[in-house]
Amino acid sequence: VQLQASGGGLVQAGGSLRLSCAASGGTFSRYAMGWFRQAPGREREFVAAISWSGASTYYADSVKGRFTISRDDAKNTVYLQMNSLNSEDTAVYYCAADPWGSSQRTLAKSYDYWGQGTQVTVSS
Repeated sequence: VQLQASGGGLVQAGGSLRLSCAASGGTFSRYAMGWFRQAPGREREFVAAISWSGASTYYADSVKGRFTISRDDAKNTVYLQMNSLNSEDTAVYYCAADPWGSSQRTLAKSYDYWGQGTQVTVSS
């Protein structure tokens, strides 16, 4: 399974971005998907996840109410809509795929496949 993340960039505080992650080489519709991020000098942290069916979504407290994860199985793509961005959101964002639907969806070790990351920089 290959994952290609895109959509990052430079945005002013209060602005919005939408990240995309296109999957190929696997059965995307059967995978739970997640977004993680890593800021310089910090550990990779969970941002959001969505179940294979799309019926359930999960968010880190720090992004709840501002970020929305969604998926389009027809396009083999998962999205992360990010609104009301602030400087604390500056990081490299990674998408990841979990073929097994682990209940430990906030842990990076639950995901078998990772994209290459896309940089998000929020200027204040």
